[in-house]
Amino acid sequence: MIERTTPMPRKTRIQAENEEKILDAALEVFSSQGFRGATIDQIAESAGMSKPNLLYYFRRKQAIYEALIERLLETWLEPLRRINDDGDPLPELQSYIRRKLEMARDYPRESRLFANEILQGAPRIKRLLETELRALVDEKAMVLRGWMKSGRLTMVDPRHLIFAIWSTTQHYADFDVQVRAVLGPDRAGEGRFEDAARFLETLFLHGLKPASKLAETQIATPRIREV
Repeated sequence: MIERTTPMPRKTRIQAENEEKILDAALEVFSSQGFRGATIDQIAESAGMSKPNLLYYFRRKQAIYEALIERLLETWLEPLRRINDDGDPLPELQSYIRRKLEMARDYPRESRLFANEILQGAPRIKRLLETELRALVDEKAMVLRGWMKSGRLTMVDPRHLIFAIWSTTQHYADFDVQVRAVLGPDRAGEGRFEDAARFLETLFLHGLKPASKLAETQIATPRIREV
């Protein structure tokens, strides 16, 4: 995880609430303006606080950004961590696809923040990507490869499979305006995430199902959870 520049003392309830208010305001500013375009003044105004009051909690813009990124990555990586190597491969991947789509629906600002950081070359999180993220992907790639070697999934590159799931699910957050515009008013409601889930399940699960199982009954398809 990204380390704070100084250790934080135990927070009071008011301090915790104010810090949360700052981070929520910063998320809105950073996700729309990017790190370079965002200013402490904009964040303070969005949070409804004075600049000196905000600087009591975070001394620099970088500290606010790092706190946001740290929290974002914890949330973003949780679905991948939950893939169970003792589970049934196709239902495990189905659940992963749906959890990623739920995050695209529920955390669009966080998704834009992460995408902006990556597009800039990940200057503030590259070390984390090369260590913690790589280690987690390597771990889950071994799980996927084990399923493939045992004949429970079609043999493909497991890392590129993970990348493909990331890109197709996150598209519905990062390009939401485009998705809704192209779908039109009749199909651009909340149901678009269920439509996307069913399409991606067909795309990935049918393609990964071993030939010996293609004729078997399709696995159940639960709906995207309600907000």
